[in-house]
Amino acid sequence: MRPNNALEPTVILVGALCEMKKYILAIAIIAACYVGSGHTSETLNFADASTARAEEVASAFREQRSGVQVAGEGVVVRILPDDNDGHRHQRFILSLASGQTILVAHNIDIAPRLPSLKSGDLVAFNGVYEWNAKGGTVHWTHRDPSGRRPGGWLKHGGQNYQ
Repeated sequence: MRPNNALEPTVILVGALCEMKKYILAIAIIAACYVGSGHTSETLNFADASTARAEEVASAFREQRSGVQVAGEGVVVRILPDDNDGHRHQRFILSLASGQTILVAHNIDIAPRLPSLKSGDLVAFNGVYEWNAKGGTVHWTHRDPSGRRPGGWLKHGGQNYQ
């Protein structure tokens, strides 16, 4: 006959294994949720880059700078009539994540129009920022036909416009 305390190491070991399985299961569930939610290093890097780009526009506005190459994204809050004086421009107002609004003046004599643009759409941009008291204007959202300056672009609905 074995004494009662002879089973204690086996019971402790089995108990520890059960606890370890609980922790491994918890870690696996957390990892699956993290990966399943799309939080990858690319997503985090994009979020960091987007924040940095929004700061470029905010800084140019705060410092009343013009002629600054900027990139970012915003939501269309208003579509304006085309400007047909001189080169034709498609015009719309974007609200940035910071709350700042900017006018986008997209030259449709050089680049294609964003054909299905409507309020609430997300538009990414790369162009030249010009300061004004209303939030500023972004233009040069197209390639430079003479090749003297960096080309700009707009992205909307999975399409690039430049």
